[in-house]
Amino acid sequence: MPQFPRCSAPYRTQNIKLLHSLKKYRIGIVGATGAVGQEIISLLEKREFPVSEARLLASSRSSGREIKACGNLEKVRETTRDAFKDLDLAIFSSGSKISLEFADVARKQGCVVIDNSSAFRMDPQVPLVLPEVNSDAVEAHKGILANPNCSTAITLMGLYPLHKRFGLKRVIASTYQSVSGAGASGITALQNELSKEFSESSNEQPTQESPFPHPIAYNLIPHIDDFREDGYSKEEMKLRNESRKILNLPKLQVSCTCVRVPVNRAHSISVNAEFNSPVNVPDARNALSEFPGIELWDIPNAGRYPMPLDYAEKEACGVGRLRVDHALPNGLAFWVVGDQLWKGAALNAIQIAEALIERKCLRFIE
Repeated sequence: MPQFPRCSAPYRTQNIKLLHSLKKYRIGIVGATGAVGQEIISLLEKREFPVSEARLLASSRSSGREIKACGNLEKVRETTRDAFKDLDLAIFSSGSKISLEFADVARKQGCVVIDNSSAFRMDPQVPLVLPEVNSDAVEAHKGILANPNCSTAITLMGLYPLHKRFGLKRVIASTYQSVSGAGASGITALQNELSKEFSESSNEQPTQESPFPHPIAYNLIPHIDDFREDGYSKEEMKLRNESRKILNLPKLQVSCTCVRVPVNRAHSISVNAEFNSPVNVPDARNALSEFPGIELWDIPNAGRYPMPLDYAEKEACGVGRLRVDHALPNGLAFWVVGDQLWKGAALNAIQIAEALIERKCLRFIE
């Protein structure tokens, strides 16, 4: 009888409960009416984050709406240059354009910014933080911190404990990214197409409202973000460049293919990794099962492996299908699944805020 896989607890800063009892914070949520913004509100409550004020910010179209947040009914305000006054921190989830327009404005008013967009990720002056991996990076912030891309965050949750044990050399990955990664319109597009009973042989084109270049129902689309001249998409390059920065491995070899799949929520990644040291499955299992925020769910013959349905709205990421790679020297192959709205965005941002509080570096000096 195989042993039931061990599941490590989700990552939490060690002293956050004590810190919560000492002080509360004024927090702004930019993009509060969007998919990630709504998850941020929910997770702030779920994790009992110490909020004295939740200031909900969005576009002028949403201004005046009332949303329950952190125990109060709050009115949504328009995101303006004056909207950040007296805030301790703000989580931005409205895309790069809004972040580039307002993040530095907020920072100059003493408000620490945690940004979910790609605007600052590769800026050498901005820490790119996955708290389970490099929480110490928050100490170097100058008022702005960046959240990794969703597929990068989920991939590294599975890779990093193996890197610590064996020393990472090369990564080949294929992502299977859910439609909610394209926002609420992605889910709507899939639901609309399914309701029209698309068939696998359908030549129908997606509606104008769809964020996808082809029908997504009954289909897979190897196209996420714009393509570069070398044939790779910007999404694929995010996994390479961001992994190098977070792991502090500037020459890490990474090849990635990103695919949109007809799944509502949670991204899945197939990873083949080569390491510097000889590998074996028992040591790899131990490394994964002991890592915070990871569930080792790996008894394939019993049908136990991570799937998106099981990891939607779950803090931990699941790793399974762990095996020695037959093509790479010192190689391991595995499958990792995580909720991209949580670990890939909202949850990770809140964990960064918790790390700032625990390390007593929420404030900064110009």
